[in-house]
Amino acid sequence: MAQRIVIDPVTRIEGHLKIECEVNKGKVAKAWSSGTMWRGIELILKGRDPREAWIFTQRICGVCTTVHALASVRAVENALGLEVPLNAQYIRNMIIAAHGVFDHIVHFYHLSALDWVDIVSALKADAKATSQLAQKLSSWKRNSFQDIKEAKEKLQGLVDSGQLGVYGSGYWGHPAMKLSPEVNLLAAAHYLQALEYQRSINKVVAILGSKTPHIQNLAVGGVSNPINPESQSTLTLERLFYVKSLIDEIGDFIHNVYLVDVAAVGAFYADWTQYGSGVTNYLSVPDLPLDTTGTVFALPGGYIPNGDIKKYLPIKSFQDDFFKNGVKEGIKHSYYNGDWEKHPWDEETDPQFTGYETEAKYSWVKSPTFEGQPAQVGPLANVLCMYAGGHEPTRQIAAKVLDTVSSLAGTKVGLEALHSTIGRHACRAIRCAVLHDGLARQWQLLIDNINRGDYHTFNPPTFPKGEQRGFGFHEAPRGALSHWVVIENGKIKNYQAVVPSTWNAGPRNNEDAPGPYEASLVGTPIADPKRPLEVLRTVHSFDPCLACAIHLVDKNNNEIVRVKVL
Repeated sequence: MAQRIVIDPVTRIEGHLKIECEVNKGKVAKAWSSGTMWRGIELILKGRDPREAWIFTQRICGVCTTVHALASVRAVENALGLEVPLNAQYIRNMIIAAHGVFDHIVHFYHLSALDWVDIVSALKADAKATSQLAQKLSSWKRNSFQDIKEAKEKLQGLVDSGQLGVYGSGYWGHPAMKLSPEVNLLAAAHYLQALEYQRSINKVVAILGSKTPHIQNLAVGGVSNPINPESQSTLTLERLFYVKSLIDEIGDFIHNVYLVDVAAVGAFYADWTQYGSGVTNYLSVPDLPLDTTGTVFALPGGYIPNGDIKKYLPIKSFQDDFFKNGVKEGIKHSYYNGDWEKHPWDEETDPQFTGYETEAKYSWVKSPTFEGQPAQVGPLANVLCMYAGGHEPTRQIAAKVLDTVSSLAGTKVGLEALHSTIGRHACRAIRCAVLHDGLARQWQLLIDNINRGDYHTFNPPTFPKGEQRGFGFHEAPRGALSHWVVIENGKIKNYQAVVPSTWNAGPRNNEDAPGPYEASLVGTPIADPKRPLEVLRTVHSFDPCLACAIHLVDKNNNEIVRVKVL
């Protein structure tokens, strides 16, 4: 007999997400993904000056703030045909890459690792044996017995206090947990160390963006960072060389900890390469532009239909017609008035809640399609597209990770294993390393350009009469993000944000095809329906961020929720 599982809300994400599953014979047979709050940013922006849209849109979310700011200014620049100075591109690229590195480290260690790592089991581990195991896996300087011992003592202290803190909610002892106490302790030690390194690389965003979250240095036409080697009140060489020291510091952690830990988890949970593939149409966009018009990129992007990288189709520029014409959104199963499917420029945002009905409307999230089909976005899509596009750093790092997994698992693991729940984690680690390498390169490009005497960072925009339409895209940590703007006589007439978690968390589309979350859960084994850890593993592997896909505003200013911070 079929059984229903409802997880509401799904935790360790930004925003509110509900997942409902029908379980039959120990496996998920059907799934429904429901965003339970409404995002009203489109209505807030109507009638506003396009130059200030980025300030509002980046406040859609408190995690992926830089991404909305960047996509927004790119959309307006696209509408105006406005070029961006090289220095501004490099500074933006450094913020993008640093934020991506930060975000990927946080996701694996602090948002999803505890789906695979049993913290309670770690207390049974022998610290010396754990250290010996760690030193066999990598040359990381903080895999010493003393470091591991201190991590175990911190865990023990939390348990003895009666408050597990960040470890207080988890399916400890679940039958799907497979790691030995020593591997669990090693992962827990790296969890604590990752707190330091993610904070360190985020300083790059704060220095270049003036603050984080919610950077302040963007402008339609460039950035507001003045460059003058003679003035201490500008972006000086001293500040830039401090940024370089932060970039160098994080590299060792990425290559000798993050990549190794993900490979180890992948090897121990090799069976999870069989679960979670779902939608295998992959969409990614190019990023880190190297010219003033967005036609040359450090990182390629494109579209892969049906998981076949030989059929990869590139997206080549910020003006690319293939991307511009391929995106649509539908609302057949979303809480909006009607059941249309339209291009973002032509959409209306008319919310209409009708009650949760899985056979009718059941989510505030819309259903995007590319070329008429659902598409998965995120690091898996991005890594496969960069691999198919011939990006050599991606190919080298992917080979290194797969070779490590193969060695630990004792069997050959190839590229096909990435089409899975555990594969998404591997690709996020690969992308983190690619972004770190790109970050170092962008820093050098900026320094070289300054040395040539170019200090220019801003081109002022002008708004002609009549209507202009533009779109701006960015390969955000969670996947392909695009903002779409219609400007009329210098004011915003229509605005739509098609975000990664809309692509992945969307309900069934107008053809009733399931979205990536829904499709990926089908076939997932469930050991204990009362503790559906396996469902969380796959959903968390996408790094869901529902604040981007949905957003709640009470126009009467009533208190919605009160949170007590201890």
